[in-house]
Amino acid sequence: MRVVALSGGIGGAKLALGLYRVLPPSRLTVIVNTGDDFDHLGLRICPDIDTTLYTLAGLANTELGWGRQGETWTFMKVLEELGGEAWFRLGDGDLAVHVERTRRLRSGETLSEVTRDIARRFGVQARIVPASDEEVRTRVHTPDGVLAFQEYFVRRRCAPVVTALSYEGAASAEGAPEALAALTAQGLEAVILCPSNPYLSIDPMLAIPHLRAALRACAAPVVAVSPLVRGAALKGPAAKIMQELGVPRAQCAIAGHYGDLIDALVIDRADAAEAAAVPLRHLITDTVMTSLADRERLAREVLAFAAQLAAGKRGRA
Repeated sequence: MRVVALSGGIGGAKLALGLYRVLPPSRLTVIVNTGDDFDHLGLRICPDIDTTLYTLAGLANTELGWGRQGETWTFMKVLEELGGEAWFRLGDGDLAVHVERTRRLRSGETLSEVTRDIARRFGVQARIVPASDEEVRTRVHTPDGVLAFQEYFVRRRCAPVVTALSYEGAASAEGAPEALAALTAQGLEAVILCPSNPYLSIDPMLAIPHLRAALRACAAPVVAVSPLVRGAALKGPAAKIMQELGVPRAQCAIAGHYGDLIDALVIDRADAAEAAAVPLRHLITDTVMTSLADRERLAREVLAFAAQLAAGKRGRA
């Protein structure tokens, strides 16, 4: 089974890991959000790519929920002593990734090339692909002005009210060649939108015209896994943003947000009463992933659901 997952951040990486473990690794491509990327201390930081790399490589720091396991903090300690910008925490091992990525980008390699090689060196057999090799940057509009994503998310801890979101550079960006190729490949059997924040993690990718067009034209079933459970997000500010934008914190709103880009929605059993309002095919199951077994179980159920949808499409054809 050949599968593409669109993912960003910790919630998406959980399901990506489940897919990685239940599929032949070479059959999985994970297209990752780059809207969170930014330059800090002269280095290119790619938080969602690195979260995906660390998670699939078994290197993720499960205690902190971000960064690498077994991390040390000598760099940050000295930076703080020097009065430097220490609001964005960079562990020593994590720092090495950013230094090497930045060096190679400046030498002329693409983000796709650098990511592919780091994944290989970490022993990851799935394809981890940035949504674009060009800069796409999420901007958060607030009453205090327009904030860069990490300013909003990390430095100000998602506190400002969100009035709108925009994705700088997306309209003119090309999708990464490997991402577009994965979505148009012969034999593709499923596309999974992981339970990442629709506004902060998935939308920056969908704002890239050719990537969105490739997803819309995809022959395989496109299944989104909702990030909401009982009207709340298990991780991150998705529910807060929905409320501030005047969007109901409901499963039908997630379905409506993705619209005709998806064929079906996976919702949590706790929200089964909302299923009747979801205007497309849906799967009701346990979407909370607290253990590795949960990740694998949900991955299998989503893939089986996608296979049923594909069989229905073939039958109608």
